[in-house]
Amino acid sequence: MHPHSLWRTADFRTLFTATALAQLGTNVGYVAVPLIAVEALDAGPGQVGVLATLSTLAFLLIGLPAGAWVDRMRHRRVLIVADLVKAALYASIPLAWWLGGLTLWQLYTVALLTGCATVFFDVGSQSVLPRLVGRGHLVQANAAVVGLMAVGNVAGRGAGGLLVQLLTAPFAIVATALSHLGSALRLIGLRRTPASEPIADRGRGEGGDGDADRGKGRGEGGGLGAQIAEGLRHVLGNRELRALALTAALTNLGFQLVNTLLPVLFVRELGLSAGALGLFWAVGGVGILLGSRCARPIAARLGYGRTLGLAGVCVAPAGLLVPLIGHGPWLFAAGAGWLLVSLKTGMDNVLGVSLRQRMTPDALLGRMNATFRFLLTGALAIGSALSGLLGELVGLRATLWCGGAVLAVAFLPVFLSPIRTRRRLPEAEAEAEASEGPVPAQTPTQLPAQPRQA
Repeated sequence: MHPHSLWRTADFRTLFTATALAQLGTNVGYVAVPLIAVEALDAGPGQVGVLATLSTLAFLLIGLPAGAWVDRMRHRRVLIVADLVKAALYASIPLAWWLGGLTLWQLYTVALLTGCATVFFDVGSQSVLPRLVGRGHLVQANAAVVGLMAVGNVAGRGAGGLLVQLLTAPFAIVATALSHLGSALRLIGLRRTPASEPIADRGRGEGGDGDADRGKGRGEGGGLGAQIAEGLRHVLGNRELRALALTAALTNLGFQLVNTLLPVLFVRELGLSAGALGLFWAVGGVGILLGSRCARPIAARLGYGRTLGLAGVCVAPAGLLVPLIGHGPWLFAAGAGWLLVSLKTGMDNVLGVSLRQRMTPDALLGRMNATFRFLLTGALAIGSALSGLLGELVGLRATLWCGGAVLAVAFLPVFLSPIRTRRRLPEAEAEAEASEGPVPAQTPTQLPAQPRQA
């Protein structure tokens, strides 16, 4: 193992394996929950849209204050509690089914409350990562995490479709509950962040107990509203961060316009199985995995911004293939489009997340991540509601075309911003300017060898 490998860091391995378990469960649930609504409770497009909206609505309701709260909380505790809450909520679904009392209202409640837990888990995990691995390893770490999420999409959604066919959808949710429970147990082994990060000192300076994953940093004075406003100014006041947020929000909007109605399309209009739906979603996971794997080497040759811009120009229009979904060759054409737009998303996740983390001081990481989550997952909530509404008013196909069109143009904010000309991450550029010679093109971020990311 390389002496500077991320995998020598025990805390990173702990967070990675816990995230793997959580991702497996999340993706099984992603397939099973809407199928419960469609097959077991006879939900229509509008009701499926409400269910999908509620699963992401929490980011609009508490996304921004969650960032300020997480900046003042122990991240380890936040992650464990969030996983335990999700495990309990998902376990209530098969229990209610077995007792004969499962209703749409229970699914709505589970979707909303698990969304709240996800807010804290996502913000906490993205905020603790730079503290665990150091900023110099962020591209490697993000590549590993994005790759993991992609594998989770493939394995989890494929397994989800299969489990629904074998066990029925309510009992497939048992796997989701057990996965989140396993993740919580694994996170108990997460220790404090390395002493090289100044977080612990900041925590003691604020009257804390010195726990490294707790401290408050500069800029955290004032009330909750002032702290939220500081995070918003940091993201929306920076042209590059603002462009990253707009492109990601449009991408999420387009994906959700399509994803929300796919269970209705596959099961009712096309007469395909739950396994076929899981396989189609798994193709997207393959695309994200491929994108996460090739993001860093391509960025090393072309530059970070140029890679993000060219990926949009060359790949994003494939989103217009997705609405062609149907029987025979049309299913394969739509799958190819889904693969390509997902590949771009995988590249965006690695490079975009690394860029925004490197442009943000430690004290603002929670609020920056919460602001992005608020905008990005807020777009999912809007997309879900809009998809259900359009599905009722203009039909499934017209809604799919709207989603495909949004996916095709989502790259424009980044392409038209200064990001397009950026070759290196911010700190690497400063190092290059201070050095006596140029930074070699093949190592623009001055990072060690590499694992992968999710």
